[in-house]
Amino acid sequence: MSLTEQILSQMPGNPLAGLRQADRLWQTYREHRVAATAVVQETPEPLTEVVWDVVICGGTLGILIGAALAQRGWRVALLERGKLRGRDQEWNISRRELMELVELGLLTQAELEEAIATEYNPAYVRFHQGIELQVTDVLNIGVDPVYLLDTLKAKFLAAGGQLFEETGFKVAIVHPNGVTVEITGENAPFTTRLLLDAMGHFSPLSRQARQGKSPDAVCLVVGTCAQGFPASAESGSRESGAGQATGDLFATFTPVQNQCQYFWEAFPARDGRTTYLFTYLDAQPERPSLEALFEDYLKLLPQYQGVELDSLQFQRALFGFFPCYRQSPLKPQWHRVLPIGDSSGSQSPLSFGGFGAMIRHLQRLTSGLDAALEQDLLDRPALSLLHPYQPSLAVTWLFQRSMSVGVHQKIAPEQINALLSGVFEQMQQLGDGVLKPFLQDVVQFSALAQTMLRVAIAQPKLVLAVIPHVGVLTLLAWMGHFLALGLYAALYPLALWLKPWLKSLPPAWQYYGDRYVEALQYGSGNDYR
Repeated sequence: MSLTEQILSQMPGNPLAGLRQADRLWQTYREHRVAATAVVQETPEPLTEVVWDVVICGGTLGILIGAALAQRGWRVALLERGKLRGRDQEWNISRRELMELVELGLLTQAELEEAIATEYNPAYVRFHQGIELQVTDVLNIGVDPVYLLDTLKAKFLAAGGQLFEETGFKVAIVHPNGVTVEITGENAPFTTRLLLDAMGHFSPLSRQARQGKSPDAVCLVVGTCAQGFPASAESGSRESGAGQATGDLFATFTPVQNQCQYFWEAFPARDGRTTYLFTYLDAQPERPSLEALFEDYLKLLPQYQGVELDSLQFQRALFGFFPCYRQSPLKPQWHRVLPIGDSSGSQSPLSFGGFGAMIRHLQRLTSGLDAALEQDLLDRPALSLLHPYQPSLAVTWLFQRSMSVGVHQKIAPEQINALLSGVFEQMQQLGDGVLKPFLQDVVQFSALAQTMLRVAIAQPKLVLAVIPHVGVLTLLAWMGHFLALGLYAALYPLALWLKPWLKSLPPAWQYYGDRYVEALQYGSGNDYR
């Protein structure tokens, strides 16, 4: 019996079966058998009655935008295929990002504090045989998803929104004046002016829109939450004294193995300590299964955390894979249908997406959707402006590629560690204004240009080694995105200067003008505060 079978079979909830189910899905991606069922149809026949302004499919993160839109007076229906309940594992985020929920009026300050289950400082970034540095107030907050979703659900219902649990999406039929949403079971279909797809990475709508295309990259993640670590490592809960524990944001302690560079995270949880192992790779048949990666995780965990497996009491297992596409964010493919969150691929290929990416774009999406509904600008061109090209997102593909290894590619075992160590050393010297945005998935032109120049001067051999590693064509494509990032950064101050003038335009023109300003803001990384 493997370590994975031995440990997971003893845990409540049968995570071993869940791991193997996830592996079967991962195998379909590795074998390029991703199904693209036609779940969206179009008809020229108009609807005789449209009951809802917005129907949102996918409640776990859909409740965020649902509550925001319901509070603005729109008729919102939220469909969740199961029960709308947060998971037991905390969502990690920075406090400043979490404040978006207060600024949008979704939480009071007291409710926000209640939602914070853990808090710790500092966090470390360290690489095998390389630099170790520490940062504060970056992804150091653990949010209780159960409390957060219960609170948002209450706000949503109080504002007039309606929640339909045990109601799964089946088919969408797009009409000239709305969308019919057919659901599982025998209930009547929903009719709505706008359909929001918040069903995540594996949404059937996104699969159809991408025509079953294989992902350009994948992030595999496995981990656990366990007790039995040294007391200082588990003291991040609000009750036991926030700030006493530490964590790893980004760490390595091994060279490349199995054609993968293994990265680690560790941070305190309410009921123990969470540790993750993740790696970036492509979707090829030769790539490891999640169960094989979990086996490596359990073998390496004692060395990583300085603790014997026998002394740990495992609370839960964590695993998954996150497909990433260069064509992101995904543009709407039909009128009146918009993917949001992970369905749209709005996260960078470096992150797991989910809660943090949704929070980052929540204010922008709320104001944009509110204006689109007000002006009935719900066709494809108008909705596409809510998912504009973002150079700040596009440039991160080179970083992801430089941290992965092709199936048959040969690189020095320590090349990725040495490159990351050299890059982070220069960012540390440039200060928090460069380092902290990058660690929160925000890339800015000035910071990136300074870092690249300093790395090229300090360690030119590292830079030269990247060229054959990532490929010349990839590097040339990246240069285009990098130049676009600089252009967006240059144009954004002009857009801010013109923004007051937009208020004098007709409302429909204001919608387009505001979206272009936001495209420059987020596309240049100037949404970071």
